[in-house]
Amino acid sequence: MQNNRPFTQLYRKQSLFFLASFILLPFIYSLHAQTLTQTIRGVILDKNIQTPIVGATVVLVGATPIKGTITDAEGNFQLNQVPIGRQTLKITSMGYKEMLMSNVMVNAGKELILSVGLEEDITQLSEITVKPTVEKDKPLNEMATVSARTFSVEETQRYAAAINDPARMATAYAGVVSADDGGNNIVIRGNAPNGLLWRMEGIDIPNPNHFSSLGAAGGGISILSAQVLTNSDFLTGAFPAEYGNALSGVFDLKLRKGNNQKREYTVQAGLLGLDVAAEGPFSKNYKGAYLINYRYSTLELLSKLGLPVGDFAQRFQDLSYNISLPTNKFGKFTLFGFGGLSSTLGTPKADSTLWQTESDKRYDENFKSNTGAWGATHSINLSKQAFLKTVVLYSAYENGFQQRRYTSEYILEPRYDTKYTLRKLALTSTLNYKITARLALRAGAIWSHQAYDLFRESWNGEQKKMERFLSSDGQTATLQAYAQFNYKLSEKLTVNLGVHTLALLLNNSRSIEPRGSLKWDLAPGQSVAFGYGSHSQVHPLSLYFYSNKLLTDTGVEYPNLNTDFTKAQHFVLSYDRLLTEHTRLKIETYYQSLNNVPVSADERNAFSLLNVTDGFELRRLANSGKGRNYGLELTLERFLHNNFYYMLSGSVFKSEYTGSDEIWRSTRFDGGGAGNFLVGKEWLLGHSKNNVLGINLKTTYVGGFRTTPIDLAASRRRGETVLVETETNSQTLDAYFRSDVRVSWKRNRNGFTSTLSLDIQNVTNRQNIFGQYYDSNLDKIKTAYQLPLIPVLNYRVEF
Repeated sequence: MQNNRPFTQLYRKQSLFFLASFILLPFIYSLHAQTLTQTIRGVILDKNIQTPIVGATVVLVGATPIKGTITDAEGNFQLNQVPIGRQTLKITSMGYKEMLMSNVMVNAGKELILSVGLEEDITQLSEITVKPTVEKDKPLNEMATVSARTFSVEETQRYAAAINDPARMATAYAGVVSADDGGNNIVIRGNAPNGLLWRMEGIDIPNPNHFSSLGAAGGGISILSAQVLTNSDFLTGAFPAEYGNALSGVFDLKLRKGNNQKREYTVQAGLLGLDVAAEGPFSKNYKGAYLINYRYSTLELLSKLGLPVGDFAQRFQDLSYNISLPTNKFGKFTLFGFGGLSSTLGTPKADSTLWQTESDKRYDENFKSNTGAWGATHSINLSKQAFLKTVVLYSAYENGFQQRRYTSEYILEPRYDTKYTLRKLALTSTLNYKITARLALRAGAIWSHQAYDLFRESWNGEQKKMERFLSSDGQTATLQAYAQFNYKLSEKLTVNLGVHTLALLLNNSRSIEPRGSLKWDLAPGQSVAFGYGSHSQVHPLSLYFYSNKLLTDTGVEYPNLNTDFTKAQHFVLSYDRLLTEHTRLKIETYYQSLNNVPVSADERNAFSLLNVTDGFELRRLANSGKGRNYGLELTLERFLHNNFYYMLSGSVFKSEYTGSDEIWRSTRFDGGGAGNFLVGKEWLLGHSKNNVLGINLKTTYVGGFRTTPIDLAASRRRGETVLVETETNSQTLDAYFRSDVRVSWKRNRNGFTSTLSLDIQNVTNRQNIFGQYYDSNLDKIKTAYQLPLIPVLNYRVEF
């Protein structure tokens, strides 16, 4: 359903045209001297209860003469005439730990607006000077002590092949690999991609990706624009109690507020789309602001202009926004959301001479995937110790796929017909309460009501007719609640304890999940931590309503309606050490025990839902399967310093499961090991060093995924790929290897910043194997490959 050929063809044709001018561009621009400055401003808050910190000191490190300021009664600060480039801020306040914010990027085109949370210092050493440490990757969520890190929007733009996509960027981290480089589905510690949870502004959101399938957690291209995101968290195991309905990982996304003092704009054009972003105040006398971004598919634009874009027309567009509406007495309100429309249209040719393979111009296909979410938040300080945040979200998802195939008599026969519609209304409220300086409570509840309309028919190759396996509509709800305590036993020892509950009203499935972690700071910049979490996940609704017997008069049988959650126990041991002020070593070992996994109920075989990446399965299921993932991860990272950074991440792991036959096998994602090496360097050019040339490299190795042999005789009888289930995952694909390069040229002028970038994905054009399939037209088994060399050109202007 997802086809990357039009992207590949377009990238190759157009990027070569611009390549020569891109290489020469730095030498064409004039090098006249000009000292450029910009404004840094923002707010300093208590990290736990979000109250403004009055009188905090903000100093620009290394400035001559010294440049600094203090926060006002609302915690706001402003530094004017800050030189452009990478700067470091030192933030201090009595009773709080000092913070160094290193390598914040100041551009001429836009003001830099920050929201900084300080952690209370329980030692209150008012007369002792403690040197602050750089904890660049420390998660924003102070209750996440293992398998968690923060990531910045700049990293999604800077890392080679990340192309502004958080999921693609995350493949640089230890234990995270791509399931298919044609999309952004990710495998975390051997778990299926659909075990991932997406959150935004504290509430669960639908899969925020174009070209997504029902039940998946990824797609082809991210709907979300980097223009509206700010620093966010990514978690890969033993999550704190506030995160539920996830087995493998969490993206906890935060949104940036627009500039509430001046209007600013960003225009971006590239081979993935044309973006326009605008932000600014509603009026001079109001502190509210808007931020909105719209993107239109370049492929669709070229198609409307009559230019050829390949056999399959892939189109998409999206909108994302965040509107800040503060009040004087009733707290702060925001309106936020995103929406994405995507479709693929394949037009067949009634000419058998063009059917070189089964997929060549023989299928009439129409695929669409539309996603939207519209939310509102309310935040208020109930007292000096209590902070309450409430979020309401309405979301919708529509997915459809119709496929017809030309017979040898040029008759279009149906093959697939699917229509999925989901509507959800969710409400969550979270209370943060600082009991003492040492003890903090976070508790909340999540209610989600979901309406569904699900339909699926597919071709039976043996009976030569369409069969209906899914036809249901109705509504259900989930309930979640959690409470967690953060207790600082001492300055060096911190304990987090909590519990999460999850209930599905459709079949009264319930789960009570204890969580906990312990962190011990051995010395400044050195710590060990242990985390445990019990986790569970609701299955896609389409799984519950599969029907193997549709009854015209007496109704429909749903054999999977009472399927319980898949559950997991996560154990993580972590060691973290700052080798130097800017270099960090982190080692984590983990063990995940999965149980209650749906497997075949009618026969003893190797099937398990742990190998499935989407939301539907044509069989009756029972919760009797098991799984286990265990491994060791290492990350050696030099944070960006003196315009240079590198990251070496690697993991060795095992991912196994049992089906209803109770035999332990490798899962589909059991690659055995993975590794990444990232390195980047920036050169400041021009007499005033206003221009920046950046080169970023990424090399990835992933052990080959497992695959199942194809039963050629059975495939010939059915006219489609049939696997030998008794040999499930018995074969290993060749190892995956890929190198990516990103070259960027940033040019700063007074009130204006432009960036031209070229990402070359798979720069060696290596043929990485995706899998094999039976081609009925050629009557043989064929190999499918992942993406070839793809150049992605992009130009961005900020003003």
